[in-house]
Amino acid sequence: MIIQKEHGKVVTESPSQREKFKMVAKTMVNLEEVLADELRNLGAENVTVTTRAVEFEGDMRTLYRANYCCRTALAILKPFAEFDADDDQQLYDQVYKIRWEKIMDVDATFMIDSTTSGEVFTHSYYAALKTKDAIVDRFRRNFGKRPSIDTETPDYKFNLHIRDNHVTLLMNSSGDSLHKRGYRQGVGIAPINEVLAAGLLKLAGWSCDCNFYDPMCGSGTLLIEAAMIANNIPAQYYRGNRFGFTRWKEFNLGEWKSVKNEEDRKIGSLDFEGEIWGNDIDPQVIQQCEKNLEYTKLHHDVMLHIGDFAEQDPPEGKTLIVTNPPYGERIKVDDLNAMYEKLGDTFKQRYGKDCEVWLITSDFEAMKHIGLHPSKKIPVQNGSLDCRFLKFELYEGSKKAKYQADAE
Repeated sequence: MIIQKEHGKVVTESPSQREKFKMVAKTMVNLEEVLADELRNLGAENVTVTTRAVEFEGDMRTLYRANYCCRTALAILKPFAEFDADDDQQLYDQVYKIRWEKIMDVDATFMIDSTTSGEVFTHSYYAALKTKDAIVDRFRRNFGKRPSIDTETPDYKFNLHIRDNHVTLLMNSSGDSLHKRGYRQGVGIAPINEVLAAGLLKLAGWSCDCNFYDPMCGSGTLLIEAAMIANNIPAQYYRGNRFGFTRWKEFNLGEWKSVKNEEDRKIGSLDFEGEIWGNDIDPQVIQQCEKNLEYTKLHHDVMLHIGDFAEQDPPEGKTLIVTNPPYGERIKVDDLNAMYEKLGDTFKQRYGKDCEVWLITSDFEAMKHIGLHPSKKIPVQNGSLDCRFLKFELYEGSKKAKYQADAE
């Protein structure tokens, strides 16, 4: 055992809790840099951006902290085996050699998610099946029985990644996807993914130094994520202990509680003095939003209104507006082009130069009817939909007058 002081207290720990290793954080398209910044701020080392993922290094406390705090991570994976295999038999043999009994007990349950690319392994399901056979055969030989498969709530989620003939095995420390924050009590027809919502706020520069407004708030995901950031509430605060790593053999309850308590003590430390507003035309959706806000105890931090967005004024003063209007996919609108035109007219007529507007949409035709030229277009993915996250800088008077004023 190692004995050392931490925050003035003497603690004991297993050496493995401080041993550093590589990890992979999965995310969504164009949120990689946002996630990389989050990880650096949490103390991760050797942070490297890849496609829809960020690689980094740290110890078990880093793994716990990344799961608990990262707003734009979908999962935190821990690689534990890497080798080359030129065919099914080599894959089986290499997996069989791994000391699985050191990783999990024979009474544990597991599942395997697999992705393959290249010409060597063309069927991901078959590669996962060979991997599963090797694992259970090793346990059966050593213990006379085998662990069971559970695709719903397994103790261990293994990720099998094969590119050409290179195989990587990883443990999913998160369990369920980290977009499942645990605060949804009421859900609208087309709720935005929580990780995407947090990512959009970060891309829009939400730094809690102004007001925040969502004129088409639905069940309130953007509002809640904005309020959580403003109150410095960890991303998984409402999720409890529902993480994959809590079922691992190497899980250290004391270390996990220590990390969680450290982060929870920071809640409310930002001194946010702005206002957060939400509006929606559907009273039933607002009721769902209220349920979510009450569950999170953020109902005192967020003001809600019911009505047509065109008739609602934003808060006075500097305001960041981020919204997720209907795309015509899951929420049907009689005339989507007219709705987007109305949205643009409202921005121009009711919102002043102190307002910065961002919106996400997958309807590129309707987008043209906003009547404002976006200063930024960021490709993002909302489920299976290719979307654009658009920034509109507002001003008073004509565009020509704005540039004349800027030149003076």
